[in-house]
Amino acid sequence: MGDVTPASLAPILLVLGDEELLATRAVTEAVAKVRSVDPEVDVREYQASALTVGEIAEMLSPSLFGGRRLLILRSGQDARKDLVAALLAYAKNPDPEVQLLVLHLGGAKGKAFADGLRAAGATVVPAAKLKGHRDRVAFVRDEVRRAGGKCTDDAAEALIAAVGNDLRELAAACSQLIADTDGRISAETVSRYYRGRVEVTGFTVADATMVGDVPAALEALRWALHVGVDPVPIADALADGVRTVARVASAGRGSPYQLASSLGMPAWKIERAQRQGRGWTPEGLVQAMQVAAECNAAVKGGSDDRAYALERAVFSVAAARQGSTR
Repeated sequence: MGDVTPASLAPILLVLGDEELLATRAVTEAVAKVRSVDPEVDVREYQASALTVGEIAEMLSPSLFGGRRLLILRSGQDARKDLVAALLAYAKNPDPEVQLLVLHLGGAKGKAFADGLRAAGATVVPAAKLKGHRDRVAFVRDEVRRAGGKCTDDAAEALIAAVGNDLRELAAACSQLIADTDGRISAETVSRYYRGRVEVTGFTVADATMVGDVPAALEALRWALHVGVDPVPIADALADGVRTVARVASAGRGSPYQLASSLGMPAWKIERAQRQGRGWTPEGLVQAMQVAAECNAAVKGGSDDRAYALERAVFSVAAARQGSTR
């Protein structure tokens, strides 16, 4: 964190974006920073929509007892106009003993507030969802660096292939890898580490395929084959995924617990199948079952290119679902 002095604390922080992990982390770091300057700091949190101008004036006015304050204003995009006006007026001449931290989703709602804070000189902490693959690779490398390790680009790529795109899961995987290794992480380290956990990968491929997420399904499939998973259980998982959604869809409406005994399936599996079944038609499912059967035959019948048979099945099942939604 480096040496933090009262002068180095930004009077106004604007945490801008809708990625929960980054926003939460920005708040944690701000609190830690201000506590390192004044362990007795008074930290208060408010929801912008529930706050009145009178309350904000009271919170921001110089305290009779002195002492540093950190005011955290959540959901800044929901602040009413009079509150926005009061805060923007305050932002032009903030109290050096008070740090105001505003969390804002960064969309069109309440944009004038975010723009006004920025114009008044607020320190902006970006917390937007990471859109591109390159951003996620940079995030992984940065996470490892923060924890005192080193990580190559291809190791970051391998970790994303193994864990997926969710930042919380990626952050957890990075700290786990650092804890379990010497901190120097290569693609081989990641591959070795996750090889023991790939029994779920066939289902990961199937789950992504059934909801029509082709990029995620292909990523999981290629990763599974890369770490040496046999194609047969992947084909089985795909067939099981289609069959389960078809069975649950034909059972009609009902809670997973009601259907569990009649279908002879655990409630969690029914619930997942109901979720995955949205957007499928009976015709689409019949088509998908045919694709899964052909894929199974190709993979088990020793097709020359079993990886290609699996990839083609992913595309064909997703296409059957697309046909359903038209």
